[in-house]
Amino acid sequence: MTRTQTEYAAVLAECRALFAKKLLDYGPAWRILRLPSLTDQLYIKANRIRSIQLAGTQLVDDSIEGEFIGLLNYSIAALIQLELGVVDQPDLSVEESLHQFDKQADNAFQLMEKKNHDYGEAWRDMRIPSLADMILQKILRVKQIEDNSGQTLVSEGVEANYLDMINYAAFALIKMKS
Repeated sequence: MTRTQTEYAAVLAECRALFAKKLLDYGPAWRILRLPSLTDQLYIKANRIRSIQLAGTQLVDDSIEGEFIGLLNYSIAALIQLELGVVDQPDLSVEESLHQFDKQADNAFQLMEKKNHDYGEAWRDMRIPSLADMILQKILRVKQIEDNSGQTLVSEGVEANYLDMINYAAFALIKMKS
């Protein structure tokens, strides 16, 4: 495995472990969330990161690293919702939820490898605040697409944006560990 593959896999394993623990605590309650609700949750987390970065201080102890983990996990939940649809009651077992997590994480990993090939791992030269801004921009794009009832004229849809959010969050987490 390359360095990036190893670091990315480690970050995904950490995010998956938290996702699994929350499944044990709460079950798959997130299955009832509509996509705009997940997008708003992503917005709250990304906006908090940016606010803390701009202010240079924070008053709530939740770490920025934890917020990036949340961004990655909520983006995966959004992709699962996009594929399976929203339900009125949680309907997945822990095992099926983790299977769906792995499936979407693998899709993001494959996209990361393709983009890393084409962009030459340019993300390694990016700063963490830039990665946070890129995630926030992707969220705002998704919100606009949602406000347009999912219609785009020339742009990629919400799936591509959620996948990019996963990868930017993973890159930020890798950089925070370096």
